[in-house]
Amino acid sequence: MGTNGSTMLEPLRQGLPPVDPTAVSGSASCALPARYEAVRGARSFTRSTLAQWGLEDRFDDVALVVSELVTNALRHAAGPEDSARPGEEPPVRLHLMRWSTRLVCAVRDPSEDKPGGDFSPERTDENCDAESGRGLFLVDSYSDNWGWHPLAGRLTGKVVWALFLLQD
Repeated sequence: MGTNGSTMLEPLRQGLPPVDPTAVSGSASCALPARYEAVRGARSFTRSTLAQWGLEDRFDDVALVVSELVTNALRHAAGPEDSARPGEEPPVRLHLMRWSTRLVCAVRDPSEDKPGGDFSPERTDENCDAESGRGLFLVDSYSDNWGWHPLAGRLTGKVVWALFLLQD
């Protein structure tokens, strides 16, 4: 995950029970090219990572959320001008992080715009007819929590994340 992992995770810690550092089971990430075929690669990466962590039973829900987050990043944040040049990292990155009681899927992209336009989890009924934000309606429905935050420091853009609670 690199040196910015703790910066990226700070908003996830706010409002959640403290995470025991010894409970961290693993993390994995992959860079995704700015092409829609990357969604299939993200699902494949998710399947293999969850299998390594013994979480195959969570694949359907997690894969749906990962697909939506990656699609949104590619559609709204990573245009052709954001394609990686030789030697540069692609503009979209998927992170999967597992603790004993939670799993987080986070997608980093170069846009600083709020995801989903006017979509708001608090106004779910109003959002059903909205032209944008429908993917986030699914993210909200299938995950236990989700959110986003802008990146700071040398990284620009934002991270959109979804939290899944795991049973012990």
